Order: sequence, then C-alpha cells, then structure tokens
Amino acid sequence: MSQPKVLLSGLAMPESARWHEGRLWFAHWGTGEIVAVDLDGKSEVITRHAPPAFGWSIDWLPDGRLLITGKELMRMEPDGSMVRHADLSSISQFGWNELVVDGRGNIYVNSINFGFLAGEQPKSGIIALITPDGKTRKVADDLSFPNGMVITPDNSTLIVSESFTGRLLAFDIASDGSLSNQRVWAEGLGPDGIKMDAEGAIWVQAADIRAVTHRADSPEGAVLRIREGGEVLQRIEHDKDIFAVTLGGPDGKTLFLLATEFRGVDKIKEVATARIGEVVISQAPAPGAGWP
Repeated sequence: MSQPKVLLSGLAMPESARWHEGRLWFAHWGTGEIVAVDLDGKSEVITRHAPPAFGWSIDWLPDGRLLITGKELMRMEPDGSMVRHADLSSISQFGWNELVVDGRGNIYVNSINFGFLAGEQPKSGIIALITPDGKTRKVADDLSFPNGMVITPDNSTLIVSESFTGRLLAFDIASDGSLSNQRVWAEGLGPDGIKMDAEGAIWVQAADIRAVTHRADSPEGAVLRIREGGEVLQRIEHDKDIFAVTLGGPDGKTLFLLATEFRGVDKIKEVATARIGEVVISQAPAPGAGWP
C-alpha cells in the first residue's frame, strides 16, 4: 500500500468522513462548518450553519438532501436553510452523534445518552430509527458509547463502534428496520468512524495508539483493515490520531483518514483552536461498499 499523504491541513477537528458526488465531505467540528474537498486538495465550505460544537455527523437522504445530527436531527433544504427532520426528543435529551442512511431510506442515529464533555458518568447508549414515513423509535440500547456505524450493501446488517469497550457490534436488520441478534463482530480495537469495503472488511482504528496506552513507544495513530472476527489484513500508522475513515475516489479505493491530536476531553476546544487537523489519503486494496 502507498504511504499516506496529506491532502488538506489547517483544520480544527475533522470528523464524519463521507464520499459524495466526487468529493470527500466532512463535519468540521468546532467551526459549525461542513467542508468538501476534491482529490486535488481544493476545498469548499458547504455551509456554516452546522452545529458549532463537537459530536455530530452527516449523511444524505435518497433525494439528495443533507442530514446533520447534533442536538436534533436537521435537514438542509435546497436553499441552504436548516429544518428539523424528525422529533427525537422523546427518545433522548442528550443529542445525536453518528448517522447512517441505508439503501431503503431508513435513517439510523445513535446517542451516547450522557453529557460526555460535561464530565458526566456514562449511561446506556442507544440507536434510534427514523423510517421514510417519518416515524421514530428506539431500536437498540445498553451500548457503551456508540459511535461510527456502517450497513452492509444488502441492508441486512448494521455494525456499530462501541468505543468504550473497543468492540464492533453487529445487528441483524429486519424488513421494518428493527435491530436484533446483537453480537460481537470484532474486538480489541479503538473504534470511532468506520468504513466497509467490497470484500466485507472494515477499516477501523487500532487500540495500541498512544492516546490509549499512554506509552511513548506507541504510535500516535493507526487504522486496521479487518475481517469479521478480527483478522488484521492491513495496518496504516500516522503521526496523529485518526478519528474517521472512508473510501472514495474514481475507483472507490482512495482511503481517507481524518486526523488530529487527542489531548484529552478537557482539551478538545484547545486542539480545535490549534488547527492541526488534516485529511490524509492512501490507497486501499478494495473499493468502498455499503452505507454510508
């Protein structure tokens, strides 16, 4: 595999990597921006009306309208205005983190369900479903900091990062969008934003990085390409922590890594202000697949 190279630098905290309409799109945490960048490194701020805080994600409805999580699930209209897409207040009052829309138009959002940045004690995280007719319901709970999610190309399985346990958890998806048969897909990881490829492998963050081990001889950041069960197929290291990954490009094999430093929860704003975040690219052996 090729050595990773920096495509875009000087960022606050890039997260929620998505390949869409020939460009990488990402949530620019700490700025209220959504940014798109092409493979030449030319970037564009799509909107400055995204959440100004941390912990939100983006994806698209089948009709092309952009969805944004945060305190609420919002939708950007063609004129750039933001409207509430669905009322989820009866399910959680703590806002919504990761987001994925499957091939049938079902929307899955998750919430860690506690005040992480405020230093509150962890509680049971959840996944909620918004169906194409606008109905909402909780479809999974008792999750330990749910994070990045992917759905298989046949819409049959949802896989979610459980960041506090270092596991990827899988669920079967029923015809009505319900989730069942929770199981461990892989463990011993440091999972955040993840991506599946056409061979059924997943790109995910490693657990032996410095932010986890607190050892000077550990790499700053690393991602793994793994099979179900945890077999490691590839590994890429970087000199910053990697928070999200996706695949894109003309052949779907460009691997995008969104990276910055992690100095602790109490210093997230400090890191964003330092503008040391970056988008890094490499080449992968298989194209992206599934959702997002």
